[in-house]
Amino acid sequence: MSPSKRRERELSQAKRERQLQRATAKQDSNRVIIGAAAVIIILVGAFFIINKGQGQAGIDNPTATATEDNRQCGNYPAPIANPVQWEKSPKVDLNAKAYTWKLLLNCGEVEAKLFPDKAPITVNSMKFLSEQNFYDGVQCHRLTTSGLYVLQCGDPTGTGMGGPGYSIPEENKPEQVENNYPAGTLAMARSQAPGSGGSQFFIVYEDTTLGADYTIFGQITKGLDLIKEIAAAGVDGGATDGTPFIKTAILNAEVVAG
Repeated sequence: MSPSKRRERELSQAKRERQLQRATAKQDSNRVIIGAAAVIIILVGAFFIINKGQGQAGIDNPTATATEDNRQCGNYPAPIANPVQWEKSPKVDLNAKAYTWKLLLNCGEVEAKLFPDKAPITVNSMKFLSEQNFYDGVQCHRLTTSGLYVLQCGDPTGTGMGGPGYSIPEENKPEQVENNYPAGTLAMARSQAPGSGGSQFFIVYEDTTLGADYTIFGQITKGLDLIKEIAAAGVDGGATDGTPFIKTAILNAEVVAG
């Protein structure tokens, strides 16, 4: 082989070796990049999984992310230690066929159509107490969010034990069927003893099944969405039965004919 051809062969072989080295180096570099990218993807994925879990906890428990700034709608009166009391329930004095109960809460307005034909004693009592300003400044002391879906108000003492001093019998009780207290129902609270209704009442914000022991005396016509918002914030402390997390109170109550 001539010197020129030998030199040409050596140069060609050297060129192929350089190309092979560059190709190998590129493959190693790609492997490093792919490996690093995989690590980044894994870390980012883990970050989102962890944070998604934390966010879900906040959704399941609204009180987890709520603050003192959003738990009060407005003026929240203190409990009334010594509310006015009456020895006897008022004489029935209903002169109209239809009545509307207007409740001004610190969170907004609620209205209900009352049933004077079905529950005259109860409607008359609520009318009397409203005219006496008995409900002004009274807290809504109880919210239930599991199985029983009600916001309960009407106890001036805020303890669940207070009333006007007199009691009234049950009227217009529903049948013992499923969802016998549908959303929007306005009913009287009572103790376990029959005929123990007084001033405490409850607003049903989701269909509820109860013992057929509670007087239904009205139907919410305005503000049920407000009650649902209060309920959505849950119970103070995260339980399913207790004081509403959003501090709610009646500022004024008025029964008007028509």
